Amino acid sequence: MEEPVNLYLQGSNAESTTLAIVVTEEPKLDNHQIHGDGVPFVADTMNSEGRDDGTLEYGCSHYHRRCRIRAPCCNEIFDCRHCHNEAKNDINVDKKERHTIPRHQIQQVICTLCGTEQEVRQTCVNCGVCMGKYFCGACKLFDDDISKRQYHCDGCGICRIGGQENFFHCDKCGCCYSTFLKNSHPCVEGAMHHDCPVCFEYLFDSIDDVVVMPCGHTIHKKCLKEMQQHMQYACPLCFKSVCDMSKAWEKLDMEIAATPMPEFYQNKSIWILCNDCGGNSKVPFHIVAHKCPKCKSYNTRQT
Repeated sequence: MEEPVNLYLQGSNAESTTLAIVVTEEPKLDNHQIHGDGVPFVADTMNSEGRDDGTLEYGCSHYHRRCRIRAPCCNEIFDCRHCHNEAKNDINVDKKERHTIPRHQIQQVICTLCGTEQEVRQTCVNCGVCMGKYFCGACKLFDDDISKRQYHCDGCGICRIGGQENFFHCDKCGCCYSTFLKNSHPCVEGAMHHDCPVCFEYLFDSIDDVVVMPCGHTIHKKCLKEMQQHMQYACPLCFKSVCDMSKAWEKLDMEIAATPMPEFYQNKSIWILCNDCGGNSKVPFHIVAHKCPKCKSYNTRQT
């Protein structure tokens, strides 16, 4: 089967999710970024003596910055909230002890250069170093890599990436979308506020890219790609096609035309429900597939 045309949104965030729209001939899930993590402030990294203290040289795999955090939930020190969650939600940790850090409740940070513990702030009270070129007091987020173009969304309550001018917040969906989709995106109540239907990870603050399918439901980019690799092209929630299947339907037309039914079945009819348009129709029975007469889709089921 030829790969169908794909239309989707993709996501990943500064602490949460970025959305993008891609139209491609193949189900490749990357291109054109569109969405971003709090009250932000961007500054240089010079200390009081005018010395650059290692921009992009400190931090962890998630963020470049010159501070660590003290988790309010377990009172332990970690490089960032993701490092905490990876350690405390590990399969080897007792189920009763597993937990996620309440990011907005972080109160203390530790300067990487001088080791001074202090209240959350952008500049170290002891050595004067800027602990993160991008700083959000609401999200307790520090990051030296401002090429992400972080911004805080009050609607989402977290910081996102991609540049605030490129996004708008949809109150019904409860997340940010590209301004390109402002008057045309599929609006679904709380679209991002649920688990991925494949891997069951919560999508709203997932660090993995998120796809918004044409039906409006959301899923991890990697999970959608894995579905397509296994020839699954329907939304796991509503069963609508996730991409343009016209080429596949044409091949089914040819296969049905080349497979005449025995005389005993030639006058047999059944009722079908189309997953794409929602229409009920009475159609001739065929062993290969049943075509919706309203939208020409073969994404149907017998009722």
